[in-house]
Amino acid sequence: MAATVYRAPIPGITARLLASIGPSPEDALLPAAAAPFVRRRNSASPAAVFSRKQRHPLGLPQISPSTTRWLCRSRHSVSIPPDGDDEFRSSRNIAISLFRRYRNVIERGGGDTLKEFIGAGVNAYALGCTDQGLLQELTAIRESGAEIQAMENYGGITSVQSRISAHEVDECMLWVSIVFITILCTPQPTIVRWSSVPPASDEMLLYWKGFCALIANAYFVRGMAWLPVKTLQLEQMAVAGRAEEPSVVASRMRLVFSTLEVVCPQWPRV
Repeated sequence: MAATVYRAPIPGITARLLASIGPSPEDALLPAAAAPFVRRRNSASPAAVFSRKQRHPLGLPQISPSTTRWLCRSRHSVSIPPDGDDEFRSSRNIAISLFRRYRNVIERGGGDTLKEFIGAGVNAYALGCTDQGLLQELTAIRESGAEIQAMENYGGITSVQSRISAHEVDECMLWVSIVFITILCTPQPTIVRWSSVPPASDEMLLYWKGFCALIANAYFVRGMAWLPVKTLQLEQMAVAGRAEEPSVVASRMRLVFSTLEVVCPQWPRV
């Protein structure tokens, strides 16, 4: 007798989009349970994960502070609706949605803003997006000279404008990759993906699968909501030869745990 596969409810926007598309022949190709992380030799160096000028020793850009929430806007003032179905009608809109939420987390901190970012990432995963595809969309927006206009905040609109920087694109997409890989580390296909294409690149899987798997095992098997930062730094050392700063590692860990709490809640909400 075939095992019953649990399918987590997909957020309303995604559900309406999938219903309009119809059933997919790839629906049976669901993400398998996360296998133990196997380290392997790879010709790519840690710096090859994302080729940018400013990067961390692991090949990852540093998080930069931000004081304003931004909405991506083209040279011809064609803005993306902040909410609603249009936010998920194209990979470009999805990439912009994720970037806006990333900037919101940087400005206002975690909590609800982090869960909003994760929710958008889960939608992108379910709709079949890949980290490299979204990276290309944000890179194209940045290279086109698109302006970034401040969003309405606390009842007012500022006139400050800026452009997306390369390190912001890299860090935002690193977050997206971590969300995607964390979903792959769940013990069952909790989120149905509308594509058989792997959501994360081989390079990102190589450097982050073990990191996310350690946290997922602690979450599911031992009921933990935190891991010693040193343990995760040792994992980074084993894979990349270097480790990030403790505060950065802690922020990565929080992103993984928060993603697990969104897609596979283990405890009743208080």
